[in-house]
Amino acid sequence: MRAVLTWRDKAEHCINDIAFKPDGTQLILAAGSRLLVYDTSDGTLLQPLKGHKDTVYCVAYAKDGKRFASGSADKSVIIWTSKLEGILKYTHNDAIQCVSYNPITHQLASCSSSDFGLWSPEQKSVSKHKSSSKIICCSWTNDGQYLALGMFNGIISIRNKNGEEKVKIERPGGSLSPIWSICWNPSSRWESFWMNRENEDAEDVIVNRYFQEIPSTLKSAVYSSQGSEAEEEEPEEEDDSPGDDNLEERNDILAVADWGQKVSFYQLSGKQIGKDRALNFDPCCISYFTKGEYILLGGSDKQVSLFTKDGVRLGTVGEQNSWVWTCQVKPDSNYVVVGCQDGTISFYQLIFSTVHGLYKDRYAYRNSMTDVIVQHLITEQKVRIKCKELVKKIAIYRNRLAIQLPEKIFIYELYSEDSSDMHYRVKEKIVKKFECNLLVVCANHIILCQEKRLQCLSFSGVKEREWQMESLIRYIKVIGGPPGREGLLVGLKNGQILKIFVDNLFAIILLKQATAVRCLDMSASRKKLAVVDENDTCLVYDIDTKELLFQEPNANSVAWNTQCEDMLCFSGGGYLNIKASTFPVHRQKLQGFVVGYNGSKIFCLHVFSISAVEVPQSAPMYQYLDRKLFKEAYQIACLGVTDTDWRELAMEALEGLDFETAKKAFIRVQDLRYLELISSIEERKKQGETNNDLFLADVFSYQGKFHEAAKLYKRSGHENLALDMYTDLCMFEYAKDFLGSGDPKETKMLITKQADWARNIKEPKAAVEMYISAGEHVKAIEICGDHGWVDMLIDIARKLDKAEREPLLLCATYLKKLDSPGYAAETYLKMGDLKSLVQLHVETQRWDEAFALGEKSPEFKDDIYVPYAQWLAENDRFEEAQKAFHKAGRQREAVQVLEQLTNNAVAESRFNDAAYYYWMLSMQCLDIAQDPAQKDMMLGKFHHFQRLAELYHGYHAIHRHTEDPFSVHRPETLFNISRFLVHSLPKDTPLGISKVKILFTLAKQSKALGAYKLARHAYDKLRGLYIPARFQKSIELGTLTIRAKPFHDSEELVPLCYRCSTNNPLLNNLGNVCINCRQPFIFSASSYDVLHLVEFYLEEGITDEEAISLIDLEVPRPKQDNRQQEIANNSSQILRLVETKDSMGDEDPFTAKLSFEQGGSEFVPVVVSRLVLRSMSRRDVLIKRWPPPLRWQYFRSLLPDVSITMCPSCFQMFHSEDYELLVLQHGCCPYCRRCKDDPGP
Repeated sequence: MRAVLTWRDKAEHCINDIAFKPDGTQLILAAGSRLLVYDTSDGTLLQPLKGHKDTVYCVAYAKDGKRFASGSADKSVIIWTSKLEGILKYTHNDAIQCVSYNPITHQLASCSSSDFGLWSPEQKSVSKHKSSSKIICCSWTNDGQYLALGMFNGIISIRNKNGEEKVKIERPGGSLSPIWSICWNPSSRWESFWMNRENEDAEDVIVNRYFQEIPSTLKSAVYSSQGSEAEEEEPEEEDDSPGDDNLEERNDILAVADWGQKVSFYQLSGKQIGKDRALNFDPCCISYFTKGEYILLGGSDKQVSLFTKDGVRLGTVGEQNSWVWTCQVKPDSNYVVVGCQDGTISFYQLIFSTVHGLYKDRYAYRNSMTDVIVQHLITEQKVRIKCKELVKKIAIYRNRLAIQLPEKIFIYELYSEDSSDMHYRVKEKIVKKFECNLLVVCANHIILCQEKRLQCLSFSGVKEREWQMESLIRYIKVIGGPPGREGLLVGLKNGQILKIFVDNLFAIILLKQATAVRCLDMSASRKKLAVVDENDTCLVYDIDTKELLFQEPNANSVAWNTQCEDMLCFSGGGYLNIKASTFPVHRQKLQGFVVGYNGSKIFCLHVFSISAVEVPQSAPMYQYLDRKLFKEAYQIACLGVTDTDWRELAMEALEGLDFETAKKAFIRVQDLRYLELISSIEERKKQGETNNDLFLADVFSYQGKFHEAAKLYKRSGHENLALDMYTDLCMFEYAKDFLGSGDPKETKMLITKQADWARNIKEPKAAVEMYISAGEHVKAIEICGDHGWVDMLIDIARKLDKAEREPLLLCATYLKKLDSPGYAAETYLKMGDLKSLVQLHVETQRWDEAFALGEKSPEFKDDIYVPYAQWLAENDRFEEAQKAFHKAGRQREAVQVLEQLTNNAVAESRFNDAAYYYWMLSMQCLDIAQDPAQKDMMLGKFHHFQRLAELYHGYHAIHRHTEDPFSVHRPETLFNISRFLVHSLPKDTPLGISKVKILFTLAKQSKALGAYKLARHAYDKLRGLYIPARFQKSIELGTLTIRAKPFHDSEELVPLCYRCSTNNPLLNNLGNVCINCRQPFIFSASSYDVLHLVEFYLEEGITDEEAISLIDLEVPRPKQDNRQQEIANNSSQILRLVETKDSMGDEDPFTAKLSFEQGGSEFVPVVVSRLVLRSMSRRDVLIKRWPPPLRWQYFRSLLPDVSITMCPSCFQMFHSEDYELLVLQHGCCPYCRRCKDDPGP
């Protein structure tokens, strides 16, 4: 930093105070009893202002620039306009010591020895407040909410806008340390923060809100900064991501200068930041730069010093001949004005020099004078190193960083060898003061440049060697080398350029030129040297021969490309110049200085910042391409060019038959098509092919230069390739011209290809005609089939010879797809392909034709009947499907289909369908049982499926009753069904049947019909089962209410055994049989009432046909004496009616037997003889005529007047009225779904 005096003037009296107009154009000075107005541009005195009668002590300008105020020893305050006219005057009781405008509300604070006043344009009177001590200085916070007052007794009072004291700061020195100057940091960030804060009056609220707003990292920084001045701290490293440059601007910070010769900093809450800093002089004025980054301080030391915002002294702005009474910074600039006791007014410009260092992609530079920021130019990462002292020099090399401070040098190293690592740690510290012009760091040394002398020091500070130059050193740069043996490139003012190795005392003179050196750089291979001289000329030399290769004007800096030997760039005159080899320079606009060139990135320093500029290397690449230097052009392209440039390079290299370069370029643009071409050419080269004309012809054909390619093909003797090219491109006219009158085979091939082309361009009819003329019938048929041209297909099929099976088969396939089975059948017949014909009939479900064909050709029987059966099953025609499966001999498939349908019905709760399918399954098993090998197994399945059918048929009503809101069954029917199911269910409940629903229905209907005992039993059973939530409440209520009913069942509900006339209990432990005679009950399949039927068996030796004939006789019964005879054998008991000569009149022997009392534990069936059969009436006997191998079952009705109907298909019994009603409703038997018009089995 250096200060340049812009202008100076001298007044007759002491300069007590200074104020800038906010736009910086005018300067108001308080000198004597007058105000002096200066033009800041050249120091011209514009106008003296008279208005006070005594010395003017203070002056302040409003932030809006409309008015300013002055305070004087005459106890008055005058308000002036920007036009330098006084408009208002008010007074205090004592001399005015200081004035300050509120930056937001433009409220004026004026302070005297005994009080202070607050005035604003909106109010008529001045609000005055007493002060306990003389007020020397005052300052408003950035948001205008608080006013700080500095007093003679060493106290700082912070007041709100109404003048009420909120914070009081007592300095240790008391009245011995008067507060002579104070100033709030004008940071714009915290100004906006406080602008958004609401008015808060209480001190504790202010402090709490302040601490809430400060990030945790800043809180810790507040306390860590408090340390003794004598303590020596190593620089701190912290991450410096973009946007965090103002992290230290923690809040409104008050800078305080007192005559205890100290400067201090305070927060708004009154908490001190850090320790007091000693000054060794009496400070008279303190002021911040506009952005708050620096502080100006002047006083009895007769100079103005520049400090950081933390109080670190940076240097002297200007030395004076007397005390500096006031100093201010011009708004938004680096200009400083100083007012002295002797009346001197000095106007300085501060110039902050750039302190920085660069090595490849790492750039280190000084920030805020005391910090160093290391920036990675590629990743944009930043790290900040806080040195807390003035940074004088910076040097960076590989993993080393050297920072020179006023009294020491720090050497840093990276934590790791990672190229992206940005964490530095202190390696060595040299505590010694050095004076040098330039600083360079190497792996193990630092190099100090002092005018003509270079000194090499170890990291411990020991001088190892020294070089004395002939002239001033203008430029120095490390050019690499092994650790401890690095080379330095040095440029002198006399034009001499040297290379020095740090381990060698002797410098090597590379060359000497007539002009002074400004900038130097060496190429990557160390063979070329670029120099910028004092005449702004860039000169490039060959180091070995000392020959000047070329020179370019208008250069202020130069850099070689670190990745390409022949490329360099130089800047100057607002342009960036890129030069490749000896080609002309490519120029583009660029502000700043070139400091590095790596690949396609050029590092440019502009003002105080460095940036990486991405520069496409297109221009130099094309320069190499023009000279057919493909490999060099490729090297340039690798530095960074656009995809278009890569493609152009690839094409040029391909045409130049440089396949290696072309291949690399096409890989970059990912062009697989050309890569395949290059790969094929390389493969052909390996096989010994050397005809470059042929290779170039392939290249031209790929590029679309077809005529050139055809000429090359012909010249190389490969006319066929030219013909293939034209036909592939559908250029048939060119192909015909090229072919002329050639081979007929080639002509046919050409017609075929033309047809292919016509097909591709959506001209199918023309393509068909061409294919037929060329004999390509298959392709013609494919086109006709794809477009649905049935007529053309038929025409082609009829014209084809039957020996041409492939096109005929394709014709038939398309005709079948196009829903023309008749023509397809005609084609199959022409071919004699009966199997395909059968398949056609089956697929089109033309069963009659299929059956007729099956009669003629029995070998196709399975191919017809199996699909037919499957089709029937899919269309719910199961009986027909079974017959079809049977005809095809596929009994297993028939059963499997029905089993699957049954399982689906149960899973979907279609229990009536499940019952029907189980009945169908049982009948199917009965049919299979005719096979002796499967008889026993199939009969077992028959009885099992019959039982399941009965269970699901009954359960369907229960399910409907519990799931549907409206029941279609009478309570008596539901009662009977639930009883039937309770007695019939096996231990393993069939899938889908719910015991809860059955017992719930039984309990509910029993209660409704008066069977309270049974209902109670059902509710008790339900308690042991898992009850769904929707039944829970009803069952619990029913369980309670049934307890109020009598514990017995209604007599009307008790079932009667029609064989032995025994009343059976409603809950029968034996199941659906009589408890006395063990006779099974016969139930109606609709109401589930016990039917008045008794099953009887035929005496041994009586066949079914004989029994029918005897029953059909219906002859009058003779008078006979019938006796019962009970015959016992090992397997069963048989009750037989025996004929005797003593007749008992007209009594029916069958009914006489039924009245017999029986008390045995085993069931004794009724076996009848021929005589008994003759005595029966045909209308009283029901016969279940089961097919073999089952025997028929015979039942006798004991109440002939009550009609019973048996379904001739499923043999289920119904009351005749119920059956007729159900048949009318459903049109079929409710059990087996046999239509009323269908014949029986």
